[in-house]
Amino acid sequence: MQKLEHIGIAVKNLEEANVLYAKLLGREHYKIEEVESEGVRTSFFEVAGLKIELLEATKPESAIAKFVEKRGEGLHHLAFEVQNIQKSIQEKKAQGFVPIKETVSKGADNKLICFLHPKSTGGVLVELCQEIR
Repeated sequence: MQKLEHIGIAVKNLEEANVLYAKLLGREHYKIEEVESEGVRTSFFEVAGLKIELLEATKPESAIAKFVEKRGEGLHHLAFEVQNIQKSIQEKKAQGFVPIKETVSKGADNKLICFLHPKSTGGVLVELCQEIR
């Protein structure tokens, strides 16, 4: 893993969360993007080289909708940048970590993504992400 790429925060209402985080961080979001395959709308803020991704469900069956229903708004995942996502997944599996899906997905912000199940990572949802080249 190269670096902590972003912190994902689940929210009920993206517009309200954008106002709150703009006030909190002293800057506006720089991008809103919908990832239809994941059933989310995202908004990104950048602070000191680290991105904060706000995630709002667009489908009631999406992972974010289920998360917010069960746990409420808050920290959803930590995302780590990797050079080669396929290789990283295989390395993590060999170390005993469990991917949620065996396939890589296209995520927001021009990334290929894969999540590691929190049951294998000490209770924290971990995302591996690679810039699409």
